[in-house]
Amino acid sequence: MSLVVSIILLAFLYFLKRKKVKFSYRVLIAMILGIAVGAAFKEKALVIEPVGKAFVGLIKMIVIPLVVSSIISSITSLEGADKLKSIGIKTIGLLLFTTAIATVVGIIIGKIMDLGAGVQFVKDASFKAREIPTLSKVLLDLIPSNPVNSMAQGQIVPVIIFSLFIAVAITIEGSRKPETVKPVKDFFDSFSKIMFRVTKTVIKLTPYGVFGLMTAMAAKNGLSTLLPLGKFIIAIYIACIIQIAVIHSGLVAFVAKVNPLRFFKKIYPAQVVAFTTQSSYGTLPVTIKTLTERVKISEEVANFAAPMGATIGMNACGGIYPAMVAIFVARIFGIELTISHYLMLILTTTIGSFGIAGVPGTASIAATVTLASLGLPVEGLAMLMGIDAIIDMMRTATNVTGAQVVALLVADSEGEFDREAFNSVKVDTLELSI
Repeated sequence: MSLVVSIILLAFLYFLKRKKVKFSYRVLIAMILGIAVGAAFKEKALVIEPVGKAFVGLIKMIVIPLVVSSIISSITSLEGADKLKSIGIKTIGLLLFTTAIATVVGIIIGKIMDLGAGVQFVKDASFKAREIPTLSKVLLDLIPSNPVNSMAQGQIVPVIIFSLFIAVAITIEGSRKPETVKPVKDFFDSFSKIMFRVTKTVIKLTPYGVFGLMTAMAAKNGLSTLLPLGKFIIAIYIACIIQIAVIHSGLVAFVAKVNPLRFFKKIYPAQVVAFTTQSSYGTLPVTIKTLTERVKISEEVANFAAPMGATIGMNACGGIYPAMVAIFVARIFGIELTISHYLMLILTTTIGSFGIAGVPGTASIAATVTLASLGLPVEGLAMLMGIDAIIDMMRTATNVTGAQVVALLVADSEGEFDREAFNSVKVDTLELSI
């Protein structure tokens, strides 16, 4: 029965596409339908889970070649090494800055809501503490000693660094002998365009993939899992909303001097995809297209800032979440945090958001590193693993929003933001061309 219902609903989603219902609306509808089916049929609904897994597989397929081609193509199109240095420093600096602010937001909300109060520690026998990478290992893992292996393993940070080396070398050599590097530049420009065509094809499948993912999540995580830790879920969502509505909006309004409401309406498709897929890397194609087509940022900045924003300075996974986990665990175990602990917390999360970005399960690793640096029991993290899928939706949407805000700020400072085009097109008439 659950399979029949799922097939009918998938057909309904296709019908909505034929009726030209907006992409973001179709993704939201798919999310709601998936949650309803998963909650209604429970384990029986897992029959549709392969649809979600297949979609995730396709997303993984395009990420590495898209990142490589977009970074090399965008950097080689810049006018010299000075432009590259300027964009790079601004992007990384702003990403880390917003993550530090996000940590402060997480601390404030965590203390106000008194996370962990009244919660009894329940040891999970199946929980194994994540290995904490040493500083030397983190630095060595960033070096792409075997770029091909890094690509095969899906290690984004080494791949980005390798791509940066190639792009910088092409730029330097091109300034001396343009004719030598022209064939290589033309190849990456063409390959980048091909990857965007492949990406558009995959992204069209998002509503169906989201339906499969949400059905499986709802089937596996019932109310019995959510209710005891409901306060933590609410706290995460409140902190993320504040980060977006206050911090991000403030930067957009007072630094870029852009109407925040108009900006958020334009980046809405990427936020929806991030929320439903729970993957910054998976959202990357939509993020880039949203920045270029709707926000009117140059391809050079968008293709550089978006992948970097999916790699370092993740506001929620690297800032808000580890801060709240630290407060939650400290309260459960009756450990009093001092001002020095909070300062260490801000420093750790900011640096950690850069060092562990390429590690699977980034949020859990970031929280593990934070707990260890403060001397808090890592086992306390096990209690939150059951609700990770629920909070990861908002975490990812916040990460992607932060990356797009940084892209706007960098583009505006570099004269790569078409303000007139941004203001001239009515938001209601826009739809992502996919």
